[in-house]
Amino acid sequence: MLLKSSKLNEPVSVELTPMIDMVFLLLIFFLVATTLRQEERELDIVLPAAESAAPVSVALRELVINVNQDGDAVVNGKTMDAEAVRELVSEAVAVNPKQKVTVRGDRRTAYDHIARILDACSAGGIDAPFLDTVPSN
Repeated sequence: MLLKSSKLNEPVSVELTPMIDMVFLLLIFFLVATTLRQEERELDIVLPAAESAAPVSVALRELVINVNQDGDAVVNGKTMDAEAVRELVSEAVAVNPKQKVTVRGDRRTAYDHIARILDACSAGGIDAPFLDTVPSN
């Protein structure tokens, strides 16, 4: 005698509630993470144009140093002098030997201010700091 299981006749259902919950949690996480990193890029800096400008990379280990129009170095919203930048960079290199540094210099500032920060980065142990530019049209 062949018996049929009653479970075979039940329709298969997929619970969507946990999946929707996860999608919303991921959405909130990425929105918050993006806004925190965006603050660094929203300072009043006008970048110079260059033919070989590369897209801005947002790596977790990247240190962004902004040099504003007055020649002040701004890191994470704090104004620093060249010696403080050197100390910050050397501490970062001690923690992460592959530390990446991006210097974003305002095109209206004297290059002397940008060179001072590039020298501080070199003195702190960065081999090749990246000088950020925008593509020329």
